[in-house]
This record gives sequence, C-alpha cells and structure tokens, in this order.
Amino acid sequence: MALPEVCVVFLMRTGTDGLEVLLGDRRTGAGRGRLTGLGNAVRRGEAAHGAAVRGVLEEAGVGVEASDLREAGVVERHFPTRRALSERATVFVCRRFTGLPVPSEAIAPRWFALADVPYGRMRADTARWLPGVLRGGSVDARFTFGVDLSTVVLEAN
Repeated sequence: MALPEVCVVFLMRTGTDGLEVLLGDRRTGAGRGRLTGLGNAVRRGEAAHGAAVRGVLEEAGVGVEASDLREAGVVERHFPTRRALSERATVFVCRRFTGLPVPSEAIAPRWFALADVPYGRMRADTARWLPGVLRGGSVDARFTFGVDLSTVVLEAN
C-alpha cells in the first residue's frame, strides 16, 4: 500500500548572524507541539512542488516559486501501531521567497540561526536528517516509530 504523500519546506535566508532557517511551532495535526518546517499534503494529481508552494503560502503567507525549490530528498515515516500517521515526505529547501512569515491556524513561524536550531523540539527522525539537509546535503531514509509514536525504533537509509 502506498503511503500518503506530504511535503516539507525549509526556507533559508542570510540574517545578521549568518544563515537562518524558518521553522514553526505546529499547532495542528500529528506534529502538534513540535517544531517543524512548513508543509502540506500532496493532493491527488498534484506534484510535490505544487503542494510545497501551496503549503508555504497557506501556513506562513510566504510566496515561493516551484523553480526555486531545491528537492533535498525523501523521508518515510512508518507507525505500525497507528498506520494512519505513516507518510512519505518530499523535503525541499528554498532560499528565494516573497513576503514576511505570519502565523496561521496551523503554525507559528519564526527564524532560527543554524547554530541555534532546537533539534530537541522536533520529531526524533527530523533531528537526525535535518542538520545535513541544512548544510546543503540530501536525505533518503525510512524511520519506524515505536508504540509511543515518538521513539525511532528502526532507521534505514
């Protein structure tokens, strides 16, 4: 069975102290209470790039062009005890955008210097792959979570 498709976007900019990434406190959904990138579910017939453009606008009021998105890879999350949470996420990084981030019903966005990203506030899998992606790398990994829905019990690359 195919996993539901989602996308996650990490906007980056050069701030006064160097590179910064836009993250947000997730207010809804499976990641509620965690720090995440911007994202959205991919609709039937929609490309991940299109979902990413739509997600950034809906969640933070920021405009991006599909051509400015750098696809950084794919992450699969498997939850054997709650299969409805399982998903396949296409990861994007984007350095060109228009507008200023504003809070939405789904997320409260804010900028973090790369040296100050609070990985401990993220899902356990994200804290493992995001540092490399923010340094310009890529990800292709699968994570299986335990019964607590928070602990990674298996990782495969």
